[in-house]
Order: sequence, then C-alpha cells, then structure tokens
Amino acid sequence: MKIDSHQHFWTYNENEFGWINDQMSVIRRNFFPDDLKPELTNAGFDGSITVQARQKLEETSWLLELATHHNFIRGVVGWVDLCSPELPKQLELFTANKKLVGVRHVIHDEPDDNFMLRPDFLNGIKQLGNYGLTYDILIFPKHLPNTLHFVKAFPDQAFILDHIAKPDIKNQLFNPWKENIEKLAKFPNVHCKLSGMVTEADWKNWKHEDFIPCLEVVLENFGPNRVMIGSDWPVCTVAASYSTVMGIVQHYIEKLSPAELNMILGENACSIYNLND
Repeated sequence: MKIDSHQHFWTYNENEFGWINDQMSVIRRNFFPDDLKPELTNAGFDGSITVQARQKLEETSWLLELATHHNFIRGVVGWVDLCSPELPKQLELFTANKKLVGVRHVIHDEPDDNFMLRPDFLNGIKQLGNYGLTYDILIFPKHLPNTLHFVKAFPDQAFILDHIAKPDIKNQLFNPWKENIEKLAKFPNVHCKLSGMVTEADWKNWKHEDFIPCLEVVLENFGPNRVMIGSDWPVCTVAASYSTVMGIVQHYIEKLSPAELNMILGENACSIYNLND
C-alpha cells in the first residue's frame, strides 16, 4: 500500500485563499478528488491523506464528506478549535467518522511566535489522545525551539512534522534548522513528512541535488521507520508536477532496503494514522 501522506482539496475563493499570490496563479482554481485520482494512479500510489487548508469547522466536515465518497482518501487531518471550551463537542462530532485521523493548526501563520505554548492551546492538545488523534505540526524553522518544549510536554501524543519544517532550500541555508531537527528527532513520538520541499526551493531552477542535504538530515535522524512521503499537492505544482515531486523522494531512497522503502512509501502512514483500523 503506497500512501501520499499529505495533499489538499479546496474550492477556491480569493478571501479564504489570499496566501495564493500572483506567482502561484496556477493553483488559483478548484482542486477536487477527481483531479487527484489520476495523479495518484499514474505515480503508482493507492491512496492519500487529505489535510486541512482552512481553519474552519466547515472545512473538516467537507473533507470528511469527500473521504466518505472517495475510498482512496484513506484519512483526514482536519481542523478543530484547540483553544475553544467547545473542543470536546467538536471532537465528539468529528470522530464519529472514522476517516478523521488527526488535526492540524497553521502555527506558522499565527502572529504570535509562541502560540503553540499558550495554555489554552496546550490544553487542547492534551485532549487529542482521548480520541486517538495525531497532531500535524506546521511551522517555520524559527518555531523549532518552541516545538522542542511543545512535544516534550506530551510524550504519549503522536506528532507529525509537516514539510520537514520548511528549511531554506533555495539558498541552501540549513543551520540552525539542522541542529534543531537533530534535537526534535530524539523524541520517539515525533514523525516527519518528506513533503513540501520543492516549494522551499527555487521554483524555476531547482535541481535534485538541492534536496540531498535536508533529506540526509531527516533520514539520518528520524530513520526510515519515522518518515513518510507526501506530495503537498496541489501546492507543489507551482514548482513541479505531482509525479516529479514524488520522484524526488523516491529517487533518493531507492538505495534503501525493500522493507525500508515500504515503510516510507506507505507503511508508516498507515501505522501512525491508524489507517488499517
């Protein structure tokens, strides 16, 4: 089972997707399951995890509805208001659908760099374990020091680092990102998605060699049993096609054993997100 651990769907509108600037005009349109399915098939993947793109409860409802009608969507990482006193009700509602496997908050868009350490946010994270949900960490490198404190507070919570924390691949500047990734990987409950890299590179002029330093850091520290491949489709298409993006990782890991390849290409996603339950 090959699983793309990270992709998005959306009905485009300028108000809710203001982050899509003029340089990203290629993704200023709707992206639905029927758009992704041929890409998955052509690349040899069996299913995907769809991840929230809007911080609205309606987003989670919509993604779960899509997953219900499209079996290749194996799980949904949705959004709930982790700071709200209504959180238990939200979790009860959404976890009635077994396709909800995790939640995410767009930390890197918060004006407060210390948002993830707020008491109300931490209280929300504390409740996820009661529902068997993972938490996807979406941050910039500057947030990694706080992330170390964050994950340390929840040794029993499963965390997945999205997009390897978005290092500066374009300029090949990997410190202090590298040192902080080494520290983060020491927490056994933290996993990492090999995703979102092409959009941190030079969109027009990237080369396969540009990704080797960060791939080496992640694989060396997390190991093949705690990383998973992800496309970040359709965002990735501003810089490369779906198959090209997935090929970047697959080309790098082809030197690994068949068992290790299977872990990275699907088994880890199935395990951490409990897709086989």
